[in-house]
Amino acid sequence: MGRSKVYFTDMRCRVGDGLLKKLERLITKAGIDEIDFENKFTAIKIHFGEPGNLAFLRPNFSKVVAEHVKARGGIPFLTDCNTLYVGRRNNAIVHMDAAFENGYTPLSTGVQNIIADGLKGTDDVEVPVVGGEYCKTALIGRTIMDADILISLTHFKGHEVASFGGAIKNIGMGSGSRAGKMQMHNDGKPEVSAKRCTGCKFCSKYCAHGAISYGAGKKAAIDHGKCVGCGRCIGSCNYNAIFNDSDSGSVKLNCKMAEYTKAVLDGRPNFHISIVNQVSPYCDCHGENDAAIIPDIGMFAGFDPVALDKACLDAVNAAPVINTSVLSERERTHGDHFVDVHPTTDGAAQITHAEKIGLGSGEYELVTVK
Repeated sequence: MGRSKVYFTDMRCRVGDGLLKKLERLITKAGIDEIDFENKFTAIKIHFGEPGNLAFLRPNFSKVVAEHVKARGGIPFLTDCNTLYVGRRNNAIVHMDAAFENGYTPLSTGVQNIIADGLKGTDDVEVPVVGGEYCKTALIGRTIMDADILISLTHFKGHEVASFGGAIKNIGMGSGSRAGKMQMHNDGKPEVSAKRCTGCKFCSKYCAHGAISYGAGKKAAIDHGKCVGCGRCIGSCNYNAIFNDSDSGSVKLNCKMAEYTKAVLDGRPNFHISIVNQVSPYCDCHGENDAAIIPDIGMFAGFDPVALDKACLDAVNAAPVINTSVLSERERTHGDHFVDVHPTTDGAAQITHAEKIGLGSGEYELVTVK
């Protein structure tokens, strides 16, 4: 597979211009109008953000994309699937409440929100994964599969198990129903360092499966029979006492996400946008966000989600470290900012496996849009 074009614009704006106008120019230059939107249901795959987290994408970005689709006769809507973990997005009612609280309302975006896997996260479709090695089928939220066109609008940031969250994670993990998320997560099982554990019991608040208990010395222990490997406990621990003891957990998760992404995109038009700003070290699924690890970079767009993720990753790794962030406290020895923050992760597996199964190309040509 040859090089794919990825279009980029930075965050600089002259007086009279603005980021939203630049986003409109970016997606137009990147060729979004090659898609026939006339009377087509268009799913804009978004992460509405966990309430309390302030690093998620502002609704203004989604309004630009939705209005562009509507102007070309399309029928756009914003969508995401319910979460596997405890939080305010694990059923459609609280998920919609969370979206509204974070500003994603029809008044601000001009379109409706639809939770793709239904009230309890059980409304899914079993979709073949062509060329899948880990998943022969994927359990995808029904509404996402009912759409004629899919556009991903992604906040590019870090992740405690996947290493980074880009287009592949937004589409693959984000489009999986609750059962689909369990299928992707169930290979990685975290461990507890008794030496570091303080017995604060904070991690147990984030475990939706009752897998964490406290024994001698009030130290946490994880029951791997109950644990599904979602990684929420890893991100919740302020003492770095919980970790993934096996690199294969991160590798398999990333490979499965790539396969789920392929299941979602195969056979229909798709387009992808990633915003690289407020690059927090953890996922927007957290009810808080740590300080950004690098300065804001810009916006990327194109038809190839693999090339898009690789371009964003390269841009992040070329950026200077903010000296007040968690990254400044880490030993930077991996040549990858996200792996330096989360040393047991392997984000490169997202790219290499996606290439292997024919999802896209890790080779790209960067085209700058003013």
